[in-house]
Formats: sequence, C-alpha cells, structure tokens
Amino acid sequence: MRISPASLLFITALLTGGHACAGDAKFKIGEQLPQAAHDSKSAYQEVKWSALIPEGWNPAKSLKGLKFDKLSDADPSAMEALEKMKEVWNAAPVEPAWNGSRIRITGFAVPLERSRELVTEFLLVPYFGACIHTPPPPANQIIHVFVAKPGKKMQTFDALQVSGTLETAHSRAENEMGIGNSAYRMKADAVEPYKKR
Repeated sequence: MRISPASLLFITALLTGGHACAGDAKFKIGEQLPQAAHDSKSAYQEVKWSALIPEGWNPAKSLKGLKFDKLSDADPSAMEALEKMKEVWNAAPVEPAWNGSRIRITGFAVPLERSRELVTEFLLVPYFGACIHTPPPPANQIIHVFVAKPGKKMQTFDALQVSGTLETAHSRAENEMGIGNSAYRMKADAVEPYKKR
C-alpha cells in the first residue's frame, strides 16, 4: 500500500487543528497541482509526488489507537502524537530508484536563500500551505532545490514546475518560517512558473 500525500495532509490537519500558512488566494490550503503541460521531447521524466514515497511506508501506524476526534489542542496526548509524528516524518524513507534520475515535478516553493533578491535555493513541497513550521510534510515529500542560475523573484508558495537531477539525500533547511527536513535534493536545470495542461 502506498500512502498518498493527501492522506499525509489529512493526518497533519488532524494534529494541528488545520492550521497552515497563508498564501496566494489562487489556491486552497492543501491543494495539489495537476501534472503540468507535457513536453514529449523533454529529457526529463514527469514524476508525481506519490512516486517519492516508498511502497509500504505508512507513518500513520505509529499513531494507531489515537482517537483524533477526542483530542483537543491542549491535550498532552495530542502534543505527544505531534512530536511522534514529527520524528517519523523527519526520518521518512526515500525511494532509492529515483537517485540520479532526471525528473520534472510540480509543486509550491518555500524560498530559503537569496542573492540580490534572486532565489538560489528553495524547498519544493507538494501542496499549497505546506509550511515548515505547522508541521511540514514528511521528508520524502520535500525536495531541497539548488538553482544553477538564480531565479527571478520568487514568493512563498509560487506554483512551479522544476526540472533537474534528483538525489536521495536527507538535509535540513531553515528560514524565517522554521526548519524543514527533506529526503531529496535536486540540482535544478529549469525552474518555470506552473502551467496547466
């Protein structure tokens, strides 16, 4: 069984009371982008976020027995479950078959480093509102992107299509919004605004 990013978002919403970062009104909290326009001549394989989750990984099993509908924000059990979930998600396993693959994937940007207001490094996340402090998605649903040519001005949660070489490498990134752990890293050859099919 492969757990979907939507299921992961649901678990996060239950444990955080549905709080997420604000952002662009064009998208709803938790919204994922459909595949971008396909280029049949592209050297990059189009990848969905669910493909980055190894078959059989189910982070929800560590939260078995909790009755989410009975937990309040002040309940120590809720805080304990949140901490346990963070531990499991920070150590989320990768799908090793993607290491070294040239892929294209769509997602939302969380800028990290800037050079003269141009973004040189960012996190790519699968759904709108996935902040690195609320808590973030599992590490295998975050790609730490390094841009060869600094991109134009980029805002938090800009919808993007990113092409490059994916590596399976856990890393930790920090910005004013908090700390995020990613299980993938990408050297981006191209970062483009997302275009619907």
